[in-house]
Amino acid sequence: MVRVRFAPSPTGYLHIGSVRTALFNWLYARSQGGAFILRIEDTDQKRSSDVYMEEIIADLKWLGLNWDEGPFFQTKRFDIYRSSAQKLLEQGLAYKDGEAIIFKIPDEKVKIYDLVHGEIEVDNTLIDDLVLIKSDGSPAYNFACVIDDIDMQITHVIRGDDHISNTNKQVAVYNALGVKPPKFAHIPLILGPDKAPLSKRFGAVSITDYRQMGYLPQALVNYLSLLGWAPGDNKEFMSVEEIVKKFSLKRINKTGAEFNLDKLRWINGEHIRKLSPDEFAKIGMDFIKPDCGEEWFKKFAALYHSRVKTLIEFREEFGIFMSDDVKYNEEAVEKFLKKDKVSSILSVTRERLEELDLFTQENIEKASRALIEELGIESADLIHPLRVAVTGKAVSAGVFEVLALLGKDRVVARLERALTRM
Repeated sequence: MVRVRFAPSPTGYLHIGSVRTALFNWLYARSQGGAFILRIEDTDQKRSSDVYMEEIIADLKWLGLNWDEGPFFQTKRFDIYRSSAQKLLEQGLAYKDGEAIIFKIPDEKVKIYDLVHGEIEVDNTLIDDLVLIKSDGSPAYNFACVIDDIDMQITHVIRGDDHISNTNKQVAVYNALGVKPPKFAHIPLILGPDKAPLSKRFGAVSITDYRQMGYLPQALVNYLSLLGWAPGDNKEFMSVEEIVKKFSLKRINKTGAEFNLDKLRWINGEHIRKLSPDEFAKIGMDFIKPDCGEEWFKKFAALYHSRVKTLIEFREEFGIFMSDDVKYNEEAVEKFLKKDKVSSILSVTRERLEELDLFTQENIEKASRALIEELGIESADLIHPLRVAVTGKAVSAGVFEVLALLGKDRVVARLERALTRM
């Protein structure tokens, strides 16, 4: 049975590259009916933190990357590492250097078959001997990693290209222990638009940050699956179930994958639109935590369901309805409110809207269309200035729907303030 693992260090938050590694392991396990194991590599006790560990676990759960075994902690396995190192010492395959135990790297060329890159040959005569146990009694990364993978019966090690340089050292340890190494698949690093390794400037922030920016977990899983892997049919918008069915290590690219925030936003918008109205309203309420009636919020959510790409955008639109301190876009003001006759058009519009008994979308539109005809102006001469005066923006949902949702008192008050401002 396929057994893979994700082994983060709790020395920081989960970033895009780490999550993509976790995702590829999880997808492979699910696509093969295998097991996904979570291992916490917390041997760096000075930098490790429970806060980071809890955040990592919360992020994986939020993304839906549920594990089958674990989490296992390396700090609880020190006796196992020391016992294994002692055996190599007794066999003459390692030596003591003070309190440290060092493994003698055999002087030979090693051939490694990588499932992504093919055959890789490394000359081990060019590298130093390998620390197994440090002088403080803690295990070195390359040794603890091998012992854990043997004990946990890992069949495939799927990790980033930056670990290729560790593989020959680890294979040497496997051979010394008389254990067949797992299969290796090194996936390409994620690059920024500048073709350099992803930086904070171009998106290398934590998953918690993306959650706070209003991205859906299924959208992040969809987008990250496309960074270094292709489904083979040029399809980009996919459900998690579709990705699992199509996932294959054979379709992982050898070259770096470029992170594109606009693409992520597009995919997120598509996943938002796929939600039912009730699902979107619930997710929106959980994100915004609005101080308003549920029925009103559902109407608002229905109005913007197809218009936003992130929940942050949704919250910004909500703010326009809740705060009467309208923040005017200066470009929109210049374009639509500073034209000749706009002040008089908005003034009479305010009067007509105030006269309406039933402030419904239908009645608002009917009164506005009648006024347009009466004044002998184009629809845009009234609708665009009206939208800017009430929302502060040149673009919104349908203006008559927006006005109806705002309510007569708010609309009239905003028009009065806009006229005073003009």
